[in-house]
Amino acid sequence: MKELATILLKSLSANPDNVVVEEKVENTKVYLTTKVSAEDKGKVIGKDGCIIKAVRTVLSAAAAKKNVKVTLKLED
Repeated sequence: MKELATILLKSLSANPDNVVVEEKVENTKVYLTTKVSAEDKGKVIGKDGCIIKAVRTVLSAAAAKKNVKVTLKLED
């Protein structure tokens, strides 16, 4: 999951080197925490959060194939 989130967020970012994704796994749940540069936050979140929702949807679909649940959190 971490690799997929990293690829998606780096492709949305103007500064892909500043994208950091941390993964924490507990049983059948995967928690992803991500940090992006301040100027990329608007691009990653999108208007009304539509971009970050789409990233979460893609991650959820990939997680469903592995019978896990994924949570993506964007930190300040």
